[in-house]
Amino acid sequence: MRLRSVIKEEDDPYELRRSRGSIRSRIRLYLNLVLHPGAADVAKRDAVHAWAAYERDAMGSDEYHPISKKGENLLPSGGIGYTVADAIDTMYLMGLEPEYQRARTWIETKLNFDQKGSVSTFRGTTIRVLGGLLSTYYLTSDRLFLTRAVDLADRLVTAFDTVSGLPLPSVDLFRYLAELTKNDTYWYKSEHVMSVIEEAKLPHNLVPIYMSARQGTFTHSEIRLGSRGDSYYEYLLKQYLQTGKTEPVYRKMYRDSMQGIHDELVQTTPNKHSTYIAELVPALRPASNTDYTLQHKQDHLVCFLAGSLMLGATTTGAAAETVSVPPQAHELTRGGRRDWQTGTHLLETCMSTHETATGLAPEIAMFKTSKDSETRDWYIKNSRPGGPASYDARYMLRPETVESLFIAWRLTGDVHYRDYAWGIFTSIEKYAKLPGGGYATVLDVDTVPVSLDDKQETFFLSETLKYLYLIFCDSSVLPLHDIVFNTEAHPLPVFTPTIKPGFSLSTQ
Repeated sequence: MRLRSVIKEEDDPYELRRSRGSIRSRIRLYLNLVLHPGAADVAKRDAVHAWAAYERDAMGSDEYHPISKKGENLLPSGGIGYTVADAIDTMYLMGLEPEYQRARTWIETKLNFDQKGSVSTFRGTTIRVLGGLLSTYYLTSDRLFLTRAVDLADRLVTAFDTVSGLPLPSVDLFRYLAELTKNDTYWYKSEHVMSVIEEAKLPHNLVPIYMSARQGTFTHSEIRLGSRGDSYYEYLLKQYLQTGKTEPVYRKMYRDSMQGIHDELVQTTPNKHSTYIAELVPALRPASNTDYTLQHKQDHLVCFLAGSLMLGATTTGAAAETVSVPPQAHELTRGGRRDWQTGTHLLETCMSTHETATGLAPEIAMFKTSKDSETRDWYIKNSRPGGPASYDARYMLRPETVESLFIAWRLTGDVHYRDYAWGIFTSIEKYAKLPGGGYATVLDVDTVPVSLDDKQETFFLSETLKYLYLIFCDSSVLPLHDIVFNTEAHPLPVFTPTIKPGFSLSTQ
């Protein structure tokens, strides 16, 4: 049954925009009114299934191994709440009250950041733990989460104490925390990172994936929108939107980088004219810092860019005060129309990578640069159906394509994006779900029956299931003009800053 057909004509979901009550109650009301019970209940059931197995086998552990039914912490001295903090706002949004309350109790009584050892500043601790605490505080106004967030941030802020002031680019969450606490140290520490990056970036406005924290300059490394590179480009737009479009420096940096992406990385296949984003790989013996060769490789992570481009087109690329759903050509600037087109085409390419034996996309796809008679424009390096499989062939329960489908649905209202999402959801259900509870990484998306790796990534709960759930909610639930999602799908509010920004166009 197509999802559009299950909405009854007598029900008006848009009436919910005038209803009062919490975000959670509006989600529940909408689901009760207009969604087929299967669509609503399966999404919620599988979130419970994924969480219940973790809670049963590994409650409080940072990571979960669902096949061996064991938990694992990132530090020898204990866990720092990776899974619990990452998943708790998803449970709250879904109205899973008992699960939410038990997770809250764990955060109140067991979460302890006084641990020995080092953890990732950005990719783990900031976007998952700090992000989860701040978004849950935003949703609930429960000061427990703000208190825990401040405790963590005061420990993380020491990572900025380098010669250049550069840690990993953990910027957006510190700015919101600074606004909540009126502690401008968080703000200016993170803001300084962006000024150093802006000063050091290359002429095409793209950035290599590594920087020297001592010198504040980029090292000769890959330029890509996949691993280690994605969040920089994502946050240029989101920093501009998060502070109510009051900081034009981030709008300029975002526009400049999108121009660089189009000039250097956007490619089209000769067979089906599929749009993809290539990488620049440094020459083995570079004569300068700009010697790179093009590699026709796209990580699954790059699929975030499709939705980001569409969102950027209707905000930084808007030519009118309001933009329709879907946007009309005259409502967008020339750059906005370009970004919208690239975003929609890239999303179709990302969906084409789901044309596998399992309906799930590989971790990495290589794109063909010459015509052939095969049906796919891409292939998985060092793999073939039936095995042996390479690392590139796995599906790690990643959310990036689903994230872009969520944004595309919100900005267009086109039901085929919901259909795509439902197809991904059912493939996850069929191939990644374990009978004993939990979900695991599929080792080879092109081989059935599947083999599984003993890992349920935390982002499956915090991102993949959350975006799938929100795709089937009314657009008044977490509207895009009121919130931004961090790179781990934790919703944070748009606000007008009371702290005076120190990084502006005049300082460049």
